[in-house]
Amino acid sequence: MMIEDKLLIYRFKQNRDGALRMIYDKYKVELLKFAVILTNDVNASEDIVHNVFVRFAQSAERISLTGSLKSYLVTSVINNVRNLHRNTSRHPETSLDGAELQPCSGRTPHQWAVLSERLELLGKALSELPFEQREVVSLRMEMDMSFRQIAAVQKTSVNTVKGRYRYAISKLKSLLKSEVEK
Repeated sequence: MMIEDKLLIYRFKQNRDGALRMIYDKYKVELLKFAVILTNDVNASEDIVHNVFVRFAQSAERISLTGSLKSYLVTSVINNVRNLHRNTSRHPETSLDGAELQPCSGRTPHQWAVLSERLELLGKALSELPFEQREVVSLRMEMDMSFRQIAAVQKTSVNTVKGRYRYAISKLKSLLKSEVEK
């Protein structure tokens, strides 16, 4: 995968047709899922991923990746989420928590109800974690990154990352167990 990414970056820097589109198609869904987990907001996540790719497209001449393209894009998403949190804490907005999401077709209404309830519980539990722990769990589970890769992204030690992951999983188990028992 690393060789494929290096080829895509080379083609992107050469301004070859379709290279940016191929990069976008390869990573957009993964990055969007990751951003939604961190923000718990689909619209903000779409904006974040869009901004990441716009900035990436504008950096063709300046970009010089020494690591993986995926790590670069994930780090960009994380930085944008952190900026969003920083800006939101300075300028709080009205929430649409009461708004209902309309499920797409393909499942029965009962299946959607059960799935929606489970996702809501998980989303609520994740949102109660400190941001650094939520970030570690998301990078590990959704982005399939190693603890060493996460440590590089978070600019901290591997032991700190492992500790954050361990505390997060423990807290999630506790939160989800208490919700199930209610």
